[in-house]
Amino acid sequence: MKQILTFLLITTCTLTAVSQSKTKTPDYSKRLSGVEKELEKVLEDQKVAGYSVAVVYKDKVIYSKGFGYRDVANKKPVTPNTLFAIGSSSKAFTAAVLGQLEKEGKLKLDDLARTHLPKLEFKYDYMNTGITIRDMMCHRTGLSRFDYSWYMFNTGNRDSLIQRVKYMEPNAKLRQKWQYNNFMFLAQGMIAEKITEKTWEENIRERFFKPLNMTHSNTDIFATEKDPDASLPYAVDEKKEIKKLDYYNINGMGPAGSINSCANDMANWVSTWIMGGKFKGEEIIPASYVREASSSQMVVSGGQPGAHPDIQFKNYGLGWFLESYRGHYLVEHGGNIDGFSASVGFYPSDSIGIVVLTNQNGSSATEIVRNILSDKLFGLAPVPWNADAKKAQEEMEEMLKKAENSKDTVQVKNTKPSHALADYAGLYGNPAFSEFLITLKNDTLFTTIAGEKAWLKHYHYDVFSFESTDPQDQQEDGEKFLINFGTANNGKIESASIDMNEPGKSTVFERRPIKVNLSGDDLSKYAGDYELEGVTIKIYLKGTTLMVSVPGQPDYETVSVGNDTFDLTFAKGYSVKFTVENRIAKAVTFVQPNGNFTAKRK
Repeated sequence: MKQILTFLLITTCTLTAVSQSKTKTPDYSKRLSGVEKELEKVLEDQKVAGYSVAVVYKDKVIYSKGFGYRDVANKKPVTPNTLFAIGSSSKAFTAAVLGQLEKEGKLKLDDLARTHLPKLEFKYDYMNTGITIRDMMCHRTGLSRFDYSWYMFNTGNRDSLIQRVKYMEPNAKLRQKWQYNNFMFLAQGMIAEKITEKTWEENIRERFFKPLNMTHSNTDIFATEKDPDASLPYAVDEKKEIKKLDYYNINGMGPAGSINSCANDMANWVSTWIMGGKFKGEEIIPASYVREASSSQMVVSGGQPGAHPDIQFKNYGLGWFLESYRGHYLVEHGGNIDGFSASVGFYPSDSIGIVVLTNQNGSSATEIVRNILSDKLFGLAPVPWNADAKKAQEEMEEMLKKAENSKDTVQVKNTKPSHALADYAGLYGNPAFSEFLITLKNDTLFTTIAGEKAWLKHYHYDVFSFESTDPQDQQEDGEKFLINFGTANNGKIESASIDMNEPGKSTVFERRPIKVNLSGDDLSKYAGDYELEGVTIKIYLKGTTLMVSVPGQPDYETVSVGNDTFDLTFAKGYSVKFTVENRIAKAVTFVQPNGNFTAKRK
């Protein structure tokens, strides 16, 4: 019995010792020793201008460093305090504001979204009466991205942007599938604005930047532009050269991605999540929300692991992506906006956080660097992430080159437009997007789209391609961005279709009248009685609007489109054109799909 007891005691002590050994904190700083050589190699192989890194263990920054240049031309180096646009890594901030408001009793995440933001309208009633705040937070509303709506038709007016949602056609049922949608995070920011009576920018600054000592961070690209330690945006061109881009002003869609920050500031952010919502012992984000936001709410993609069997599942929490990285639970969100990429994440079970910010457009360097650091921190067998990414990129480029050389072109040669170029000029609009104006100057059609001026080059039939007016941006090869004009039954140009990256269809922009504002005095010359085959038609003024009254029909409102012509607002294809002599209308011609009819002044 004594021997058995002795054996149990020895076994217990041994297990305790083993357990204590397993829970001993590794020397993470030592594990990162010498990592700079690999990180510099990423800079070279991925053609990155610069990036900064911060690694956190619990509430301590254990590694922080800048690589490359924030300004290539002037050789200004990146520092851990260099500002970068973090793009969609901003989403976790926006969602966390709502997490705070829930604890404050001002909303519930399962409330209907329109309860708190009535101006948010969806196309169908089942969406209006079914979509909750949580649905928007985890991208399961049934709406696809519609990113070209805000990106190509940018505005700082959030009310204008949110009004576009009611015209967006869902391509899936509510909660059927995960589909990323930036407008739903705009809506969350606007819900917070309405409840707090403060702007989204004020909420982010007061609720996170100030209490987390994020002193270098801001929400305005113009503030970043003026900062002495700001990075410039870059991309890699077709010649594999680093090319400077312009800053993109995303302020209107701010809640979805307009935060600008640095590695050291973002280290405080991820540390707060690692510490269960606390920063320096004070609760900033409710602990209950931290658990919920970093837990699976929606499956992003199904299927078994791919090339790396120890990288498993892809789900979404509330403003965070979730996956298993080589046996370690990762909570992360990337970010991309013109000239910048970001990866902000943490391993809650390991109390490790990693921030990678770069001034390269659409860069894979952020994920490569994060994975290299993760492998070293966890003592894992190294994977050649950088070499694999470089090889994959080269193979992709070679495949695209072969496809380009071998494919039959879709362009039909030796065709002509069906109309004179002047007939294509006009205003085109779609309520889910916005509108753009095409003008004719000399013998060339011009427009401005995505903030850039372009000219329209005939491609074939009634299809034209957008071509940059900047000689440095012009490309003869590669996929063209096309616009396809459509005609009405009367043969006139009535629409323009453009691929706006929505699943399965092109987006149709209908031709709209270009309104010409006329005073009452200008309009008075058209007013009077006109006779058409014994029927008297009355043209009169209602305020500053010209009205058409036909016996037995409702009165029709018109809008001036210039050249003594007015479109009837009730339907497309109906207009009236006046014949004016000596500043008085002598006749009016009714232009409609079934023909033209002229009435003379009585």
